Amino acid sequence: MKTSKLSIRLLWYITPLVILPLLFLGGFTLTNVTNSTKKQAELIVSRFVEQQQQKIFNYIDSFHSITRLLSTSPVLADFLAREPESKNQYIERLGELMNVFASYSEAYPDIVSINYVAPDGKSDAFYSSQLTPAPDSYPFFDQVLQSNLRQQQFMIPKEDGSTSLYFVHPIYNIDYYLKQPQQLGFIVVHVEPSILNASILEAPFNNTLNLFLTTKGQILFSSDYDLRGSYLSEYELEQIKRLADYGKLASIELSSIDKEERIIYAVQMTDGDYFISTTPKDLLYQSGKAISLITALIVIISVISLPILIYIVVRNLLLTPVELLGAASHRVGDGDLSVYLPAHTNDEVGVLFNDFNHMVNQIRHYQDELEEYKHHLEEKVESRTKALEAMNSKLEVAIAQAEQANQLKSRFLANMSHEIRTPLTAIMGFTEQLLHNKDAVNDEQHLSTILRNSKHLLELINNILDLSKIEAEKLAVERGPCNVVQLIHDIDSIIRPLANEKQLAFNINYQLPVPKTINSDTTRLKQILINIASNAVKFTEKGSISIDISYNSNKQHLEFAIQDTGIGMSEREVERVFKPFEQADATTTRRFGGTGLGLCISKNLAQLLGGDVQLISEPGNGSCFTVQVAAHLNAEQLQNEGFIHSYEQLSPSKDVQLSFAANSFDANILVAEDNPDNQLLIKLLLQTWGLEPDIAKNGAEAVEMALVNDYQLIIMDMQMPVMGGLEATQMLRHAAYDGPIIALTANVMKTDVDTYIEAGCDEALAKPIDKDALEQVLVSYLHIEKDSQNKWENLLKSEKFQQINDNYRSKLPDYLSQVVQLYRAKEWEALRSLAHSLKGSAGCFSFEAIHKTAGQLENALRSNQTEQVEQCYNALIDALEEAS
Repeated sequence: MKTSKLSIRLLWYITPLVILPLLFLGGFTLTNVTNSTKKQAELIVSRFVEQQQQKIFNYIDSFHSITRLLSTSPVLADFLAREPESKNQYIERLGELMNVFASYSEAYPDIVSINYVAPDGKSDAFYSSQLTPAPDSYPFFDQVLQSNLRQQQFMIPKEDGSTSLYFVHPIYNIDYYLKQPQQLGFIVVHVEPSILNASILEAPFNNTLNLFLTTKGQILFSSDYDLRGSYLSEYELEQIKRLADYGKLASIELSSIDKEERIIYAVQMTDGDYFISTTPKDLLYQSGKAISLITALIVIISVISLPILIYIVVRNLLLTPVELLGAASHRVGDGDLSVYLPAHTNDEVGVLFNDFNHMVNQIRHYQDELEEYKHHLEEKVESRTKALEAMNSKLEVAIAQAEQANQLKSRFLANMSHEIRTPLTAIMGFTEQLLHNKDAVNDEQHLSTILRNSKHLLELINNILDLSKIEAEKLAVERGPCNVVQLIHDIDSIIRPLANEKQLAFNINYQLPVPKTINSDTTRLKQILINIASNAVKFTEKGSISIDISYNSNKQHLEFAIQDTGIGMSEREVERVFKPFEQADATTTRRFGGTGLGLCISKNLAQLLGGDVQLISEPGNGSCFTVQVAAHLNAEQLQNEGFIHSYEQLSPSKDVQLSFAANSFDANILVAEDNPDNQLLIKLLLQTWGLEPDIAKNGAEAVEMALVNDYQLIIMDMQMPVMGGLEATQMLRHAAYDGPIIALTANVMKTDVDTYIEAGCDEALAKPIDKDALEQVLVSYLHIEKDSQNKWENLLKSEKFQQINDNYRSKLPDYLSQVVQLYRAKEWEALRSLAHSLKGSAGCFSFEAIHKTAGQLENALRSNQTEQVEQCYNALIDALEEAS
């Protein structure tokens, strides 16, 4: 085959274009493998060190927060606020403070001790989880006194090579924001840094050595335990400081550790210490040599083979088809339209051949059409003219619809303005009357009017929000058990009074059998039926309203037919009535009011519940709305027992136990709420039910009060200053509070409620507060607490418990002799342990005197109050002798 000029030119172009980039790429790869390896190692090590740095920062910040909470504790403030009237009162306050310290120590196991230190350095209240005595002084206390910082931490190495963390926070008097602050002392928290030890032991590579250095070069933490407490040389420390400033990997030989050349990455911590990670240099760059050899081999093979392969491929795939296409194009240019290129592959060249054949066919077709157009030009012009007229007609219709939509929007805004301003006028007017006229006589009637108009205004807003969610396809419906008889009873309790006011007959008819329970969204189904039934009452001046309930077994739908004898609607009005913001006509709006949203929302909700709303109406003869919803019955509900067959079964059952009227509770309840008005409202509600709650103004106070006191139930607002309800709930659950926590919030979207439940809340109630819902939730959870208490009381009265109690009483002389022996031998730690055991066991078996005196002796021994030990010891001896 003859070689074409294009083939030769292609070969000349391909050879340098392929070989030169390959040579450049190979040389670039060979020269930059080491840099790439270094960058990769730097990325891995820097990410590792930054992660460990962030982990240490978070760990230290968490204990700063705990120290800050302890310094603002109400119990500590009470301990410091007033001088005790007696030693017993001082011991009692000190015991309460020790309980607070102990609760924090139990919640955070890394805490070794908590100490309240006076400004003169004396330890006035010391708690240690390891039962160690209070230190005489701290090596850093002079630095604390000279510093103006609100929070400080210190790392102190110990003799065994380990390091302890100390967190310090000053305590000020309660008038801090009103006048010159007075420093009352310091809270010192001693922590064993488990996170620091774990961070040092982690490593990104084998043979990696991690170090934590002080500014003087002392090694506080090390993955090699033998290096702890040793020092780096000044020259090595200066090199590490420069590396920390630049934030890059560098090769350094640490002679103080070993003489091996290492790659080091260092960062500086907040208090000036340094965290460094070192890896042997040979280990990091070992893989670069193998990559260089492989790269060189690939480049040589590619330089030889690629140009040949590319030329062969391009010749077969491109040059030969181009020659065929050129010859065919030349023939078409000469007027030969019988040219046809052979079928080719399905690639771009094949598409080009097909397009060329199609072009030739189109040229032939256009030539035929041109001849035809010459004979039918007038017909084509007339056809196009008619098409333009049709388009103009459609455009006029679209303009008319746009103007109608604009008028509809204006009418809706005017209607909504009227609907919202009407109840607002009543609310504002009667409120001003009650505020300015203190001797008003119909104040109950005025308040009732305000409440009724407020509910109407809330209903308007809810309708607008529901429609917005439906149009955005974000309205979610639930599927749960729905008692049909109870549902109709609730509808009857709302609609019948409205019908009685207008002297209308109201009837409810069941077409048996109907299911006892369906699986649907009770709230949304009730909303649909109330919307339609209340409309029936509104638009009926005389006659009756009826609701017929039936079950369609073929479609498995529950149907509600709502019939009235009202004004009725024409066919045109029926077509418009389910559209948003529309009513039958403007006269209807002026006469009866309303937003035109209710029926639109009802139809959309019914469709979301698996059904629909249908309407049959005639002007002057009333209307009949048929609501269908899917029953979603399971196999058990489809049995004969799952249906109502007789009218005697139509009486709704009400759980009277879920109200305070049928129950009596003696419960301690904590309410966490920052708004004073809401505090007063919730307190009044609970007092109405015989409950006297404690109030916390923020989440931090709620956590503090819940850890100190015994609450059967907590009502927690989610949005509060200082500490929010979500964070407070998580902290309480972490501190082992297992009582019910009820979330109270205005954010009641499903995602918000799921977040509250996941954080540890048992229930979520919406604002504004629904009195009935709050009552039902409180009674339900207080019943659970009461049942648990009754079980405990029954256990205390059982014969088996009496046998155990008598057995414990028989051991009391033994305990008495042990207490005497330990006291005389001055074995204070063993005596404190025995007092702690007696406090717990005596309390379980109702020996209150032993429980109280043993606790006092334990607190005196723990606080090193030697003056009170003898008095508490004698009281415990008297209690043991009396019980024996």
